[in-house]
Amino acid sequence: MRPIASIEGSPTRVTVIGSGSWGTTLAALVADVGGACVLWVHDPIEADAMARRRENTRFLPGIPLPDTLTITHDAAAALDGAEVVVLAVPMRRLAENLERLGRWLPPSAILVSGIKGLDPPTGARVSEAMADLVGGKLTDRFAVISGPNFAREIAAREPAATVVASADPEVARTVQQALRAPWFRAYTSDDVIGVELAGSLKNVIAIGAGMADGLRSSQNGKAVLMTRGLAEMTRLGVAAGANPLTFSGLAGVGDLIATCGSAKSRNHYVGSQLAQGRPLDEITAQMVMVAEGVEAARGALRLAQRLGVEMPIVELMNVVLFEGMPVSEAGQRLMAREPSHELWGIGGQGQQS
Repeated sequence: MRPIASIEGSPTRVTVIGSGSWGTTLAALVADVGGACVLWVHDPIEADAMARRRENTRFLPGIPLPDTLTITHDAAAALDGAEVVVLAVPMRRLAENLERLGRWLPPSAILVSGIKGLDPPTGARVSEAMADLVGGKLTDRFAVISGPNFAREIAAREPAATVVASADPEVARTVQQALRAPWFRAYTSDDVIGVELAGSLKNVIAIGAGMADGLRSSQNGKAVLMTRGLAEMTRLGVAAGANPLTFSGLAGVGDLIATCGSAKSRNHYVGSQLAQGRPLDEITAQMVMVAEGVEAARGALRLAQRLGVEMPIVELMNVVLFEGMPVSEAGQRLMAREPSHELWGIGGQGQQS
């Protein structure tokens, strides 16, 4: 596949860490528009096969990779001179990847999180976990990308958009330019906390939406779950210091609509299978890709407890996922809760009642 016309202002070198569907898609997108891009692959056999076949047969079968994309298992070569390093690995693999690759990370490189997860034991966001692992001041060279981004659709050049958030506007614009393509639009934001939390929490709500669909619940009921889930996401975001408007944008309601409404969503799939009575371990063992919402549910609950935020949907997701409560019983408990003001806990609006 030949690259399309290059985009002026793209960084001279981007390295993507992680050859799952999302990492491969981001690397292919950068290379497609003429950017110099390297995809680092953990498994040397897999790296060799992808480089020869120009295809990720495991995660993106049938999608050709650009000839201009360099694919390697050599970490030193992959990171040499990188201006932007995109981490597209599961949250649970973040620490081991940074520990393995840290010595080759250029000290001035922009670090971009393509991860939609929370640390299960602590509720830490990716930027917080990375700051502890990388050391030094990370804020000025960190960005996060999130939005309604099904990897295969973007890899197939179907229209999509995302949000690039960074505390530094120049960092956000640099990443925005690197990811710019005729079929992929990136918007900038300064709300790192909000974009990180929105991308993680919507996966937890999507498990609930999958449960609703698995039980063949009414469309009214599913709409209530999604809307009240968005309220919970926003409440936690506000308590953590996020801009509540972020949850009305692409990283919030946009991603929530896509993930809760599509059978392509891994998290929706987990919920629908749980509703059919299958055990969680069996479901996840048979999945090729990781459903981040499972572990994010633990992290979200820890963070909510630490910040004193009420999140009844997240609480019940944890009980269903890890304590074996029947899905139907969880729905009944939600409906039996005492009513409250719709905007309670969001921007100081309303009072619990």
